[in-house]
Amino acid sequence: MTDSSALDPEDRKIVTLARSARARNGVPEGAAVRDETGRTYVAGTVALPSLRLSALQTAVAMAVASGAKSLEAAAVVSETEAVSAEDRAAVRDLGGAETPVLLAGPDGAVRAAVTAG
Repeated sequence: MTDSSALDPEDRKIVTLARSARARNGVPEGAAVRDETGRTYVAGTVALPSLRLSALQTAVAMAVASGAKSLEAAAVVSETEAVSAEDRAAVRDLGGAETPVLLAGPDGAVRAAVTAG
């Protein structure tokens, strides 16, 4: 849906990081978020018997645990067709309703760009 080559270089970077996390860890999803200072946080799906977090929820949690006060953008690489309401809520909690969330396929092509709202 969205031309990945037309993305801002910083948005392209978080898509690439999310894709790398997914491939490196062999998990269903990879995600990356960028905080208000430009720092990035990268994560994959967490699937333990006692703890289940999507990649995007994990990336947001890592940002919070590292002291981030806000988010500029988020990206998730997945085979799913849409960003889940729970993932958008996690981004919204830290970044606000207008924070962009990019959804890319495993090939890195951005399929959707939505807001956390």
